[in-house]
Amino acid sequence: MFPALPFPRITGAPRPSRMLPGPRAGAAGAALVLATGCGVLSPGQNGDMPDDINVTSPLMQEGRPLPAAYACDGEGRGSGTGDEEDGQEAPGAYSPPLSWSGLPEEAGSIALVVDDPQEAEVFWVVYDLDPQLVELRQNTVPADAKQGQNSAGESAYSAPCPEPGQAYQYRFTVYALDDPLGLPEGASLNASLEAIAEQAVARGTLTTSNE
Repeated sequence: MFPALPFPRITGAPRPSRMLPGPRAGAAGAALVLATGCGVLSPGQNGDMPDDINVTSPLMQEGRPLPAAYACDGEGRGSGTGDEEDGQEAPGAYSPPLSWSGLPEEAGSIALVVDDPQEAEVFWVVYDLDPQLVELRQNTVPADAKQGQNSAGESAYSAPCPEPGQAYQYRFTVYALDDPLGLPEGASLNASLEAIAEQAVARGTLTTSNE
């Protein structure tokens, strides 16, 4: 039903990165400010960009808590080999499976941004996805797509680490772009978000929470 992903890559980082609480600064903060002005990471704020893309997941629901497997302390961290019990580091949390539909016919590529808008954190940036693709499988990225740096400086999915007792929102936004970005693997957060903002023609978002 879905096109096969050629030689998928594992998306999880070697270990989860816990974001520090408090204001964000530096390149990540600057990128969010720049991108927000162009509509990236702000679904509904840019009247010129339709929210026509329908984003779903077989394992996540709109408005419901982010499953533990996709958070930094989640069950998905285990390798299933028992090595973590011997004092070795367990792998990073899985990136969740996502599906989408409703892309405009003129789309030349697809990009994905996972972020927490209130904390100004970006957990995952994927771009140059084939416009014929309709899903990302759990913990994989197609070999011909690229991952940009997130707020932790990693070119991978960095699982959210919510502070106890605080409410968070996690947005999984799919963008239809005019053309492939042409950026290299591991492009800076500023560069990838600005490029997405310049080329985005439609978007759609699945939003989860931490509670």
